[in-house]
Amino acid sequence: MVINPVYRTINKTFDKVEHAFEGASGQRRIGTLMVLVFIFGISGIQLNRFGLLPPQIAAITPTNHLEAIELVFTLLLVFEVLSLLFSLVYSVSISVGKQVEILSLVLLRDIFKEISKLHEPIIWEEVSHLVLDISALAFGALIIFVILNYYYRQIHQEPLSPDDKETASFIIVKKLIALLMMVGFLIIVAYNWWFSLFYGEQNQTFESFYTLLVFSDILIMLFSMRYGSSYRVAFRNSGFAVSTLLIRVALITPPLYSAILGVGCALLVLGIRVAYNYYMPSSYQQKREENRRKKTSNDPIMCFTK
Repeated sequence: MVINPVYRTINKTFDKVEHAFEGASGQRRIGTLMVLVFIFGISGIQLNRFGLLPPQIAAITPTNHLEAIELVFTLLLVFEVLSLLFSLVYSVSISVGKQVEILSLVLLRDIFKEISKLHEPIIWEEVSHLVLDISALAFGALIIFVILNYYYRQIHQEPLSPDDKETASFIIVKKLIALLMMVGFLIIVAYNWWFSLFYGEQNQTFESFYTLLVFSDILIMLFSMRYGSSYRVAFRNSGFAVSTLLIRVALITPPLYSAILGVGCALLVLGIRVAYNYYMPSSYQQKREENRRKKTSNDPIMCFTK
């Protein structure tokens, strides 16, 4: 099959970036980086507590050791987001699962975020009012983990179109969207961290990213309609876009509601996937879809009902 030069460039660029992050050597580099960030984070916090850092650096360095855990969790989430963008290319269902995975990790990170607001050493009088929120976040993340175990078992790979050329074209489109999303995410990370560190603004990296993700989900759904527009697929993709929107809401709610919404999102995507698997199109829908897939067809759609 002859590939358009633009398609070839997109394909080659995506594959290189994916290999750099998802390959064995890339994973080792990421693991090493996270260890170094954690060690330097702990060391920097301790130096700040001793008053050994220059004033400019001390002003942006925390003094609570638990913030080093929050930092490394945030870095982990950044790499998980990149992994999510790679999964966009291969399966809508897998990418939605990755979105829920990231939400569960955000809930766990928020536990350390809540505790890092306390003084060291931690005392009961300070932590007592956080017990409900921390418990909700922990059990919410655990329930999501269990739900995802059942969700991934429901996924069965199937091509969007029986035409290999159309399938390849759609994959290239998704690779282009994924590359643009990566650039957008890196801009979001740089912008939020700059203003968070030097201007004291609230860091909303993942909230902003999920807003962008809602639009990309809709865009992929609209592109998919060029290759097949069955009600079953349209409902699944639209439902997944709604789940992304709900995850976005969960990221800005208080901890208790965030955990409840997170579990609700996980149940929603599981329900959509199970319903998708068991949905049986009528003979009319099947014939209608077959005619749409044909390049030219003047065959009438026959439908018999009792």
